[in-house]
Amino acid sequence: MSIGEFLGIQPSELKFPFELRKQSSCFVHLSNKTDNPIAFKVKTTNPKRYCVRPNVGIVLPHSVCSVTVTMQAPKEAGTPPDMQCRDKFLFQSIVVPPGTMTKDLIASSFDKRDGKIVEEFKLRAVYVPANRPATVHEEDEEGISSSREAED
Repeated sequence: MSIGEFLGIQPSELKFPFELRKQSSCFVHLSNKTDNPIAFKVKTTNPKRYCVRPNVGIVLPHSVCSVTVTMQAPKEAGTPPDMQCRDKFLFQSIVVPPGTMTKDLIASSFDKRDGKIVEEFKLRAVYVPANRPATVHEEDEEGISSSREAED
């Protein structure tokens, strides 16, 4: 877990199973360890490939918020060379006054002007091979072999 003064972020990287024409999702858990509400904003280097929900929000004191990051279904044939992914996510967080609502946050809320402390964490995306069901060969009592897909 990455831990800053404001938020703990888990996991430390986002692992997406890479499979053509199938979207996949990862969850990021933001833990507020402070006595203050913490606002967050998520940015990505590849906004056309990923959907982040919520991408802006507030984590109440001593609470946890889950963020879903969905990778759109890859359409190109073939996998990236060596399953390499250069995509990254930037999580920004700031202390906000009690009672602040998500709708009150504006783009400039996360600017580092006027001595405002903006905590930042970067998470990288990683492609992993998609899990395919393994085939299990079994023999029945009469020695006849059959195949079935293994269940996880």
